[in-house]
Amino acid sequence: MKKYLTIFGVGALIAVIAAFTFRTEESPYRMKVGTPEIKSITSLAFGPDGILFIGDSKSASVFAVNTKDAGNSEAKAIEVAGIDKKIAGMLGTTADNVSILDMAVNPISKNVYLAIQSGDGTPVLLRMDGDTFSPVPLKDVEFDAVVLNNSPAEDAKDGRGRPLRVSSISDLGYADGKLLVSGLSNQEFSSTFRSIPFPFTGKEDYASLEIFHAAHGRYETTSPIKTFTTAEVNGKEYLIASYTCTPLVLFPMDELKAGTHVKGRTIAEMGSGNQPLDLVNMEKDGKSYLVMSNSNRPVFRVNFEDIESFEGSLTEPVTANFATDGVDFVSMPMTNVLQLDKMTDDTMVILQRKSNGSLDLWTSEKAEHLLR
Repeated sequence: MKKYLTIFGVGALIAVIAAFTFRTEESPYRMKVGTPEIKSITSLAFGPDGILFIGDSKSASVFAVNTKDAGNSEAKAIEVAGIDKKIAGMLGTTADNVSILDMAVNPISKNVYLAIQSGDGTPVLLRMDGDTFSPVPLKDVEFDAVVLNNSPAEDAKDGRGRPLRVSSISDLGYADGKLLVSGLSNQEFSSTFRSIPFPFTGKEDYASLEIFHAAHGRYETTSPIKTFTTAEVNGKEYLIASYTCTPLVLFPMDELKAGTHVKGRTIAEMGSGNQPLDLVNMEKDGKSYLVMSNSNRPVFRVNFEDIESFEGSLTEPVTANFATDGVDFVSMPMTNVLQLDKMTDDTMVILQRKSNGSLDLWTSEKAEHLLR
């Protein structure tokens, strides 16, 4: 990592918040200038005006950073083969010491941001302009932060001995002036959804969640949402969420208020033995779709018309191996997609492990079959 430290500067990504930080008059989001103490970068999501939300599970915090990358730009075709090797070369290490933990597309500039973790745990944030990489400086930047209330303790473990703090943030989003955070809390019903006004005010609306998990044949309150998006369904705003093994669940956004316990409506069981990785809503030729990448399945596509026409919810077990039920979905001829994000209404950025072992990043204009 010596090359990396030379390029970026010691402590450029991880440093104690400087005592001389101050509020900047230019920022409409009441941010301060300084160096955020980011211990990990496990989730990314964009808010308004090039503001990037960085989920840091180690500290159970979310940082809002002004990337100053708010210039309008056309979508750029991307095709980078062996991206892990290219990043490793840039950082002076090898591909087996590089993990891409998340990816987010700036909806204004269309630049792609990558959350990287090196083998020694060092977090790195990179920006792609087309096929070109550059570091995102995290020293002396405009930022703010929110610490999540009631997060699992740093040493807390589940019944299998796995650390719980890493699931304090499972996914991030932004909608209607609020940062949206799914994950676990230290409460009895630990599956949690937070809605946090931005600019940050110190207020956190915290709701606990309950779902019927058809593949497990029971109601659950302790499994976190793995990935989510928001969308209008029959004229009402919903959180659309997926969990391990792979239920698809709707939660009315207007019910996810502080102190509430909300039961979601399970509209699909998409097969056990699988973990959803990313979920985005797309449009093509006047039709809207959900597109989901998976750990052990091909990419799934769901037509929003099928969601809107589905009545009721799944309340009976669907326990046969890989059995499905509920809303129809299509398995697309694309596997090993590790990350997805939306670049435009009909174009996605895709991180995929190809059959030859190469980890490639590319845009979906070459895969028209995904949306039709």
